[in-house]
Amino acid sequence: MPHSPKILVAGATGMLGGQIVNALLDRGAPVRALVRPGSDRKPGLAALRARGLELVEGDLTGPVESLAEAVGDAATVISAVQGGPEVIVDGQANLAHAAEKAGAVRFIPSDFAVDITKLEDGDNFMIDWRRQSRTAWAGTGLDVVSVLNGAFYEVMLGFMGLVDWEQGTVAHWGDPDQPMDVTSVQDAAAYTAAVALDPKATGTLRFAGEVLSMRQFHDAVQRASGRTLRLRHLGTADELRAEIGRQAARTENPFDYVALQYQWCMVTGKGKFDTLDNARYPQIAPESVADFVSKAAPAA
Repeated sequence: MPHSPKILVAGATGMLGGQIVNALLDRGAPVRALVRPGSDRKPGLAALRARGLELVEGDLTGPVESLAEAVGDAATVISAVQGGPEVIVDGQANLAHAAEKAGAVRFIPSDFAVDITKLEDGDNFMIDWRRQSRTAWAGTGLDVVSVLNGAFYEVMLGFMGLVDWEQGTVAHWGDPDQPMDVTSVQDAAAYTAAVALDPKATGTLRFAGEVLSMRQFHDAVQRASGRTLRLRHLGTADELRAEIGRQAARTENPFDYVALQYQWCMVTGKGKFDTLDNARYPQIAPESVADFVSKAAPAA
């Protein structure tokens, strides 16, 4: 059986990047991780190295020539980096140009989100950066394959602040029956690995662990946690947009309101996937929200 071409993963010390490395190693792929200088001792990397992960140090903002050396003989480059525009736009552009210079043929950018192709500037500043980054490497000869997964279960239960276990509420804006695409980090990583190892994968591919509304999300969280939680309506989608505007006027840090921007993209349906590509990889059986919550919910 022929060996898989080597794959380089940038952002392997992050929540998603580490899971992508795991998923690739599970499939027997040779993997090299690009890490910042001094990151080689981060928790989790030792176990991955024991499984065969190769580490190389590099800086996304450094010279393209040195990044190209780090890419080396990798045929596919996966970016799972997070950060500001210096990373998402400039750093990823650097990485893409380095990949081309090194002779790589495919690039999977850090697009993992709702449908970024349907949004407009100003809807979500982090997704704006992802779309800007696309123009930054448009001149390369790389085959760019985008993997989208909707919202992460982990983000829905944590960063977005929707579930308040102490107050016993699940909060939402907009129409509680608007369908949304949601996926666990582990399943998003599994789909990313499958795409990376699929020579016929191209364009933008969309995956979801589940498609459900906030009302169905609320029901799943209640069932899985064994708790009674009140579904709390915070306002309409238009009122959410107005609240985002108020918060934007009060702060110079857009990260203060980006969780609200993601919610707006979801509850309006503007970032909703029109189709799913799950059937392309039937070997992946994604975890449901209820199964995830049954393991993640705090003890009552």
